[in-house]
Amino acid sequence: MPGSTPTVVIAPDSFKGSLSAQAVAIAIADGVRRVLPAAIVRLCPMADGGEGTLDAMLAGGGERRLLRVRGASEAERNAAVGLLSDGSAVIETAEIVGITDAVAMRIDVEARSTRGMGEAIRMLLDAGARRFFVALGGSSTNDGGAGLLVGLGLKLFDAAGHELEPTPEALGALARIDASGLDARLAQASFVAMSDVDNPLTGEHGATAVFGPQKGVAAERVGALDAVLAHFAELAESALGRHARALPGAGAAGGLGFALHLLGAQFEPGAEVVASQVGLDAALDGADWLITGEGRSDAQTLHGKAPFIACRHARAAGVPATLLSGGVDPSALARLGEHFSGCFSPAPGPITLDVAIRDAARLLANEAEQLARLKFA
Repeated sequence: MPGSTPTVVIAPDSFKGSLSAQAVAIAIADGVRRVLPAAIVRLCPMADGGEGTLDAMLAGGGERRLLRVRGASEAERNAAVGLLSDGSAVIETAEIVGITDAVAMRIDVEARSTRGMGEAIRMLLDAGARRFFVALGGSSTNDGGAGLLVGLGLKLFDAAGHELEPTPEALGALARIDASGLDARLAQASFVAMSDVDNPLTGEHGATAVFGPQKGVAAERVGALDAVLAHFAELAESALGRHARALPGAGAAGGLGFALHLLGAQFEPGAEVVASQVGLDAALDGADWLITGEGRSDAQTLHGKAPFIACRHARAAGVPATLLSGGVDPSALARLGEHFSGCFSPAPGPITLDVAIRDAARLLANEAEQLARLKFA
């Protein structure tokens, strides 16, 4: 729009393995400013509850802390968490029991635990937090959230009264659960579980059957492990006085959703929580253009992924939204085009993935420059 000062909102997800959402937004802004140096540019880095959610939630302010907790393998690790300016805490599952943890992935999935998640919550309770945002994407575990609850004081026993570890392989001997030692401060705490998964804990659509194989659950073990989690769920529900295994989201993150339901968590789409936290709607007020994107866009983008949520908010505000992703699946262009005002990739021609990752910031800035020329020239 010649003669006016445009307002551009830049709200991308991270490019996994390459740039954080904040870095992607900065690169795109650099390209826009080459054409529109006077433009009002508002950065709203996004995430959808998976890896990168902590960074996005902290982009608007807050404190990053490192906690020493147990990873999925029970080996201690440093995990980043966040304390927001209002005192709320952010915990990213991928930071503690993530599928990218090479140490954890070397051991069998039935030996992995989410105990470190409970430890992190306890440490944040010590720091004064009483409201928790838990991003559930990217877990390597399938323990039904038993570890998280044990980390908060729950105790598991076999028929002989011996205390059990909170791993799937140990839960096979579970006979009794004692919830009397759960941290009393949980009564004053509230949880928001950030997830787009609506699967129940068990059954053909449950955590083990649907997500277990990608974490290493052998096909012949799916039925047995599902039965173990069903037995754990029955005892856990009785001990905590809540029915949760069939609730939507109980199967998220290998059953972490079930444990959070037992703690009374509210489940919300991750990208919607981030959009609220970063003030996306306020940024879109009076804006002329939104640019969003992610590492690769395909048909799954339209199922609650961050670029789609950003686009939906933009369209509600009457703002056109452009998709600028590292790659765009050609077979999904027609469906994506129903929502986005153009779908683009920054690759200038045939390049290797290594080059695309290495030069992502430069490539994004160059493509954003050309898009700005196209839109505002």
